[in-house]
Amino acid sequence: MIELKNVTKKYGKAVAVDNISFKIEEGEIVGLLGPNGAGKSTTMNMITGFIEQTSGEIIVDGYDMLKKPQKAKREIGYMPEGVPLYTDLSVKEFVTYMAEIKKVNRAVRKEKVEKIIEQTGLKDVQKKLVKNLSRGYKQRVSMAGALVGEPKILILDEPTVGLDPKQITEIRNLIKELGKTHTVILSSHILSEVSQICNKVIIINKGKIVAVDTPENLENKVNNNNNIYVTVEDTQNKIESMKEKIPDIKKIELVSSNEDGTKQYIIEAKENVDLRKIIFAEFVKENITIFEMKKADITLEDAFMQLIEGGKQ
Repeated sequence: MIELKNVTKKYGKAVAVDNISFKIEEGEIVGLLGPNGAGKSTTMNMITGFIEQTSGEIIVDGYDMLKKPQKAKREIGYMPEGVPLYTDLSVKEFVTYMAEIKKVNRAVRKEKVEKIIEQTGLKDVQKKLVKNLSRGYKQRVSMAGALVGEPKILILDEPTVGLDPKQITEIRNLIKELGKTHTVILSSHILSEVSQICNKVIIINKGKIVAVDTPENLENKVNNNNNIYVTVEDTQNKIESMKEKIPDIKKIELVSSNEDGTKQYIIEAKENVDLRKIIFAEFVKENITIFEMKKADITLEDAFMQLIEGGKQ
């Protein structure tokens, strides 16, 4: 559906995107992650044809973006960051205007506009001026404008930035629903959002691709520690001696001391060893009371930070 082959973008001597290659299949929801200045927006702008790459190829639904830009762009609906809208138009007027720009057949234009307004949850505000809408509704209007030409591909740049928690949930649910009928690329700084919505993640840093994988696989790849958090009451300070009594413990480290007299420790076990049953049994023998015990789960955020800092790939 979308393929980038050795794509580079330079601004003078500065390299914004450095020889990147990746492929996005039809029907995938893909998250483009990276710190500020990593090259995310530049990459998105090249895929949409808004700017041209310095070198390399960008293929959209079989069309080369440089050789057949009109056919390639026809397949893309783009929702840019910052929600640039014509605020003196009503919602319906704006979506109709976008339909005209995208040359939606006049005979079905009204029907298509109404369908998109319904799909994006804008029916109740369709007569309101855009400038009088909340940020959340403006995001929906921008998405409606991207959808109205019935593109196969949706590109969403920071679709939930500036929204409150309720609005974020609503936009996430809308993106998931759109993912059933479209290929979706979204950029985001919100890692939990990408983990919940996307089935593939592309991490870019300093203009280079750091990783391309599923959120689950990225988490597993960097999960190289076998750690357990335990919160205990240990009045006789015996926990430090447990390393000698349980040979599969590599390290015991104090994390915090709590006001109720309990302490939280992180216990690192040897690889492929589950110590939880052993800890329960041995701590009881030493009169160490366990209040809580849980495995330390790796998150997409941990994976992201390790990868962009040059960690395990």
